Amino acid sequence: MQKRTLGNSNMEVSALGLGCMRMSYGDTMVDKQDMIVLIRQAVELGITFFDTAEVYGPFTNEELVGEALAPFKGEVAIATKFGFKHDPDKGPSPDVGLDSRPEQIRRVAESSLRRLRVEVIDLFYQHRVDPKVPIEDVAGTVKDLIQEGKVKHFGLSEASAETIRRAHAVQPVTAVQSEYSLWWRAPEENILPTCEELGIGFVPFSPLGKGFLTGKVDEHTTYDASDLRARIPRFAQEVRKANLVLVNEITKIGEKKGATPAQMALAWLLAQKPWIVPIPGTRTLNRLKENIGGAAVQLTANDLQEIAEVLSNVPIKGDRYPPSVGAMTGR
Repeated sequence: MQKRTLGNSNMEVSALGLGCMRMSYGDTMVDKQDMIVLIRQAVELGITFFDTAEVYGPFTNEELVGEALAPFKGEVAIATKFGFKHDPDKGPSPDVGLDSRPEQIRRVAESSLRRLRVEVIDLFYQHRVDPKVPIEDVAGTVKDLIQEGKVKHFGLSEASAETIRRAHAVQPVTAVQSEYSLWWRAPEENILPTCEELGIGFVPFSPLGKGFLTGKVDEHTTYDASDLRARIPRFAQEVRKANLVLVNEITKIGEKKGATPAQMALAWLLAQKPWIVPIPGTRTLNRLKENIGGAAVQLTANDLQEIAEVLSNVPIKGDRYPPSVGAMTGR
């Protein structure tokens, strides 16, 4: 697989990463050994960039990634995150709230190093911006961790352009992670231009629209109550038919190139900027191989123009998150 460099940093990774969250998060029962095998297969197929966080599990996802990638030290890059409060009984959780105090960041770093079985964290994101802690204090703490050799690169997730600038002035930001896809293009307004100006890489999460853009969702698809998509407005039955028009049109364009809708969605992201590295998640080898195939799809200027016309003519209905989740984004 081709490599990409995140912004002006020296962090070179595979053009596609692997989001590992759903391998051990929520109520889904997944066999740990199966996921270890899948992660190692990803490395064999050219993936060198893996995304996790202490809150995934909580804790178990970092442990999974650490165990799976232990044989590949020095060959792969692992990104993890800090920023949520710790419940005494359950650990970190979005339901408990945010916590990016310097002492908390340090505690998370030490624990993540142990769970990931590494000597240094390749990329350490603030998972969500904490309005109670000045971003300068957050950036300064990560800067200290970098100087101490415990972290290599600093990242932000779902931060506003203003926050990115303030953080970058204290400690250069290597990457910003935010949702970005064919059906959520808000980063194009301010975030991508800011990243380009400052030389920061961009890492889209949910690049396949939480599965909606794969072509596997139809009007009759249902979700268990434990699945976040059951509460996401743009997955609701009353708007799904309208939103599927986008997928249908992208599928038609892809058929002419021998590409699936998921591959087209990833190829479109990769075509936007050379410093964009999407991190689609999966729990199956077939889907992993399909996603990797998206990195090989070359979109021509005519292809991109055709997609642009679809995007301008097909409005997406419904918010991307329920209100309780959306309130934590974009600070």
